[in-house]
Amino acid sequence: MYILIGGVAAIAVAGVLLSKIGSNIEVTNKNELGTSLLAGIECENYNSRPYAVMLSSDKEARPLSGVGEADMVFEMPVVESGFTRMMAVYQCNRPKELGSVRSSRLDFVPLALGLNAIYAHFGGEHEVLEELNNGIIDNIDGLKYDGTIYYRKNSIPRPHNAFTNFALLSEAVVDLKYKTDGSDISYPHDQENKSKGTAEPPAIFNKEFEVIWKYNTETNSYFRSRAGKPETDKNTGKQVETKNVVIIKTTWSPINKDYIRVKTVGSGGLLVYKNGTVVTGSWEKKTDKEKLYFYDQNHKEIPFVPGSIWVEIDTR
Repeated sequence: MYILIGGVAAIAVAGVLLSKIGSNIEVTNKNELGTSLLAGIECENYNSRPYAVMLSSDKEARPLSGVGEADMVFEMPVVESGFTRMMAVYQCNRPKELGSVRSSRLDFVPLALGLNAIYAHFGGEHEVLEELNNGIIDNIDGLKYDGTIYYRKNSIPRPHNAFTNFALLSEAVVDLKYKTDGSDISYPHDQENKSKGTAEPPAIFNKEFEVIWKYNTETNSYFRSRAGKPETDKNTGKQVETKNVVIIKTTWSPINKDYIRVKTVGSGGLLVYKNGTVVTGSWEKKTDKEKLYFYDQNHKEIPFVPGSIWVEIDTR
């Protein structure tokens, strides 16, 4: 009798606890698919808030884990010499591992805010850390979760050896009581996924970080190489490819001997490569929290091919 009563009480307590944290847990119905407003493809996580994860571009960290499975990627220089860093955005896909996870830069935060994303990073410059600690965006900082949510690999030199995964990030989300559903950021997509030409983006960034995208008419996608070598994903062993390559033109200014500030709020020129063609237009982001818009020459949003989008931020 006492065992029965104790069991019922335990179930009741568990139910109360689950009701309190249920809104923060990412629940996926394995039988339910929907179309992601971000990637334009069907997936189980179509209504989840995206995760925006800071990833290294340094040669010591290559090959990266999870970079080829991102739904959207932003890449830009973070120092005057041209070193770049990436922010990989995940909604549909959940790679088994993410890394090397690196520090935040203030220029990336408006891009994450514009997607209503949960921001994962490992520390950051002084100014951005102050903003993050003041709650500018829901974020999971490796400085606070080193050894728990983020783990180190001894085979890789610091600071390039921090990694995480979505099971661990989900633990932090529950701990921090972040909302995980209700994605409301969308980009237009057309259903045309057919080669129409052979246009390819120009090479971007400096030699050590130089990125080249080669178009494949058979797959109707663009394959990525960096510093003269194919960029592969360590999780899959496959070369990174995407359906859409976006190059936005912007400017930068120095803030000290170590960092530069890249303009990611404002407007500028734009090139969008898709289906082997190029669309010329402009980008626009009026505020930190507003979505980054991609317009054609008639100031209409450019529809993307369903699939991943790589945004290369060119400051030259």
